[in-house]
Amino acid sequence: MAGASASVRGARAGSVLLGVPAATSGRPLVWLLAGYPLWWALGLGQFAYWLFAVPMAAELLRRHRRVGLRLPPGFWMWGLFLAWTVLGLALVPLEAPGTVPDSGGYAGAVLRVVNYLVLTVLMLYVGNLSERELPTRTVVWCLSVLCLATIAGGYLGVFAPRLEFTAPLEHLLPGTLASDPFVQALVHPASAQVMDVFGYESARPKAPWEYTNTWGYMVSLLLVWLVVGWFLQGGRAARWGALAAGALAVLPVVHSLNRAVWAGLALSLVYALVQTLRRGHTALAAACAAAVAVGVLALAVSPLGETVRARAENPHSDDGRAATNSAAVDAAAHSPVLGWGTTRQALGSSDSIAIGPTAECPECGQHVIGNAGQLWMTVVAHGWAGALLFLAFPAWTVWRHRAQASPVGQGALLTVLLLFWYMFFYVALMSPMAVTVIALALLWRLERPTPALRGGVCLPGGPGEP
Repeated sequence: MAGASASVRGARAGSVLLGVPAATSGRPLVWLLAGYPLWWALGLGQFAYWLFAVPMAAELLRRHRRVGLRLPPGFWMWGLFLAWTVLGLALVPLEAPGTVPDSGGYAGAVLRVVNYLVLTVLMLYVGNLSERELPTRTVVWCLSVLCLATIAGGYLGVFAPRLEFTAPLEHLLPGTLASDPFVQALVHPASAQVMDVFGYESARPKAPWEYTNTWGYMVSLLLVWLVVGWFLQGGRAARWGALAAGALAVLPVVHSLNRAVWAGLALSLVYALVQTLRRGHTALAAACAAAVAVGVLALAVSPLGETVRARAENPHSDDGRAATNSAAVDAAAHSPVLGWGTTRQALGSSDSIAIGPTAECPECGQHVIGNAGQLWMTVVAHGWAGALLFLAFPAWTVWRHRAQASPVGQGALLTVLLLFWYMFFYVALMSPMAVTVIALALLWRLERPTPALRGGVCLPGGPGEP
């Protein structure tokens, strides 16, 4: 009890804006999340997760030797999925029907497996550290800071859409590797993706993430934690700050032209209203609903409303998505258990099997199947069985914690639930899935009332407590 009291006093004494205590053992997570814009500018991007997974894994290994490693309830489902991804590597050399020969490769397949392993380390790290070592408030604060950085990056994309620069990491890569389009997206910092959506070029913000779809997915997830950390758990100034940040997010969110994100934010608002009503706060729910209605009306009559209407009238990518999703289903039908180990390029296009890339139209045909959503990527790479395993652990965790009523618990539940919406439209690897596994770890921590090894499985280790 004395240690717990000292922790509380330390949290209060070391507060910054929201009373966030300084991290101790959790420093790698703090540096990873709060410092992500710096890693992006250096060209590390999602490879920063790999970098900080090293000290996280070292800490987990140390704990395993001393006291044993805790595993969350139901972890065997996720462990089986990891094994599935490794087994699928054996199918990478095979040719999938309806795909371009030799369009699959071990580089992407291994990259994907490593990403899943890194996510596992991240989840176990957050879940194994105690409240004293890594306060939940610190995790929420880091996610809130990352939300503000994402909103700021959105404005950078809107008002400086041509901003880009060569990152230090690019100078260290071989020329052929650095010029690869996929590698460029990962290591070359740029403020926006400039695309032809309305018949003319439109800037869609993406900083500090790789793609505008990732930016939209991340801002949708991180706004949840800004609300939890600032509006629900902060003081008066923090609440006004959360409202201001939410209002400021509207401009880049609209300019991202991400319809799935618009719908995802609407679903998040519905979730929040339902939970508010369930807790008996009818007046608060009515006030929030009225505020949202006023905000939507103001948006509709503003110039941003015209952008929304124009986007609704220009589907742009619908045909391509439908074609690649259909190809993903067809590919999975030929290997429903293990999939094909990685994604493939489809033969031709949605119009004709003969249509392919040319000098005049390098983007025509032979699109990657499975890149239009986490679900489609998973069924291609790991089969329908692998997709079920991928979704089983988060689905089971949500069901297990469905009665969670704390602000952190509600935020974590919503974060995980959003995976089941965005998986049809956006790939979750790497950053969105990182936020999701952190939410899973927070749910696991909430069910552990004491440092005792309850609420999970412990892998045998040495004697003593962490």
